[in-house]
Amino acid sequence: MPAVSRRTVLAGSAALVASGVVTAATAAPAGAHPASGPKPTVVLVHGAFADASGWNDVIRRLVRAGYPVLAPANPLRGVDTDSAYLASILRLVPGPIVLVGHSYGGVVITNAATGNPNVKALVYVAAFAPDEGDTVLDLQTKFPGSKLGEHAIERRPYPLPGGGTSVDGYVKQDLFRDIFAGDLPSPTTQIMAATQRPGDVHTLQQSSGPPAWKQIRSWYLVARDDNLIPAAAQRFMAQRAGSRTVEARASHVVMMSQPRLTADLITLAAHTTRD
Repeated sequence: MPAVSRRTVLAGSAALVASGVVTAATAAPAGAHPASGPKPTVVLVHGAFADASGWNDVIRRLVRAGYPVLAPANPLRGVDTDSAYLASILRLVPGPIVLVGHSYGGVVITNAATGNPNVKALVYVAAFAPDEGDTVLDLQTKFPGSKLGEHAIERRPYPLPGGGTSVDGYVKQDLFRDIFAGDLPSPTTQIMAATQRPGDVHTLQQSSGPPAWKQIRSWYLVARDDNLIPAAAQRFMAQRAGSRTVEARASHVVMMSQPRLTADLITLAAHTTRD
């Protein structure tokens, strides 16, 4: 499928940086959708060091607008395992799907959507959008600016079902807010740091498969103040995927600090499922 032309909005500014740009906030009023057929189901996928509760405010907006929503738990055990798990969920969703991923969740949606004709749109929210053969570590370190280095990770071994052990990685709690959620209140980020879900550290170097964005239209929300995935890396991935792009002055958890903008972009993507 030909790449969709890249469009950029600087959130919070009146300046539209691309000619003919359509903003998520104005082009797709909440609840508006072509009259024929049901609205697509929005499936929201979280990344590492987080859980599905990070989507709560976005879910409230989407549900009020009449969209069916699912926010499954990402196992965080490995690219192949996590992608297969999400793919099994997607196969049970009737009708069109808008598939949304945050952070490492972007890797999972990129792989899980491949070959599923019901997935009509991909939305990357400060997320990895890998090409075939890419790893999370490669993309995270491709451009300078990430603060999630070895010094920031706490490693904890865990037993494997068939015997042996592997290693989970957590963001050290004293560094969590700066790296992950600098634009949220400290009491909120203290809870997030204490309840974070770890990811298996081997996931960082596991290769991604054929990307669904080569066949499915995509949108990308760039978090300009992201200290985990540098904004330059996000722009690179969005441009490579041919994504329509919105930018926001936000931390890595832009869906929490700017849920309205996030929900509006998802709604905009949902409108195209009838095109």
